[in-house]
Amino acid sequence: MRDCYDKMTAGEARAFRDDVLNIVGQIPRGRVMTYGLIATLAGWPSHARMVGRTLRYTPGAEMLPCHRVVNVAGRTAPGWKRQRTLLEEEGVTFKSNGHVDMSRHLWEPLL
Repeated sequence: MRDCYDKMTAGEARAFRDDVLNIVGQIPRGRVMTYGLIATLAGWPSHARMVGRTLRYTPGAEMLPCHRVVNVAGRTAPGWKRQRTLLEEEGVTFKSNGHVDMSRHLWEPLL
């Protein structure tokens, strides 16, 4: 695994992108994952923000269940009101503070 002081080579960045897209594509309906967990599974645990950038700027990523990715507190992406609706349609529940109930819906594949 890498830490935050490592810079990715072009090849590592491509592999990271591919890993992120593959992981997001596997998140089951009604479950969520965090940016940080996805970064960890991709081998770059301190690159949670890069997960978000990858999902935002990679052509075709909108075809993946990106709405199933939230932050570690269960907050949805700012400015994307439809994300909550999409999650609720899958049965994801929210706590009174508006965050996903992570104790019920966090998906942690075998690490």
